[in-house]
Amino acid sequence: MKLGTNLQYLRRLHGNMTQEKLAEQMGVSRQTVSKWENGEANPDLDKLLELSRLFSCTLDALLKEDLAPQADCFSPVSIVTVPAFTLGRYIIISPQPENDVQMYLDKWAQCSGLYEIPGKHRQIGWDFPFVSMEQQNRFGLRGYVAGWILPEGFDPKCSGVEIYKQDEAQYARITVHDPFQAAFERIPKGYQRIMDYLGANGFKENHGTEFLSCFEEVYEINGETCMDIYVHADCVGRGNLHTNFSRDM
Repeated sequence: MKLGTNLQYLRRLHGNMTQEKLAEQMGVSRQTVSKWENGEANPDLDKLLELSRLFSCTLDALLKEDLAPQADCFSPVSIVTVPAFTLGRYIIISPQPENDVQMYLDKWAQCSGLYEIPGKHRQIGWDFPFVSMEQQNRFGLRGYVAGWILPEGFDPKCSGVEIYKQDEAQYARITVHDPFQAAFERIPKGYQRIMDYLGANGFKENHGTEFLSCFEEVYEINGETCMDIYVHADCVGRGNLHTNFSRDM
């Protein structure tokens, strides 16, 4: 049974939840939680079901799977302040929209003069949800939005993208290592870990229209592909958790 190590891992994943906090939520003593994690006692069925609901995992995974090694693929979730930025973005609906929009933005960057500006250029993207069921099921189409974060004062030499501006905002962020090794597993799990973190720490996902609700950024560091996932969060009054949105890319 993997319960003990899984509970320790899941507590760390949920904002470094303490044994005391977990015990409070489960209606048991801290010593009981300690015994569960040390293998000295097992929760009854009702408590196991409560644990699986709390940590958003199946009962089988909680008891039988080794969840902890998956942590190697994910960083802890943190709250970051994303400063105001200007984005040159484009939407494509196709069977492979991520690749197609990347090709388009590369051509636009050359035409617009963006590549003539020294420094590393940052690009973000996210799924475009407004694709009909017929487009998806009959034609195998999906949608994706991507865009360049434009340097301050940049005046493109050509049109071809939508210019979008966003004010400073708070986001929950997680880093997924080698996301494309198992993209349809790791990326959704990254989003799920963020949502679990927000719920465990009393935050709310912010669905306001004045900010991007979520986005992804892919980059290389030390020869490894990484993806940062951001979800816009309502973190008013919790400024002590904020870190800066910056990276030497």
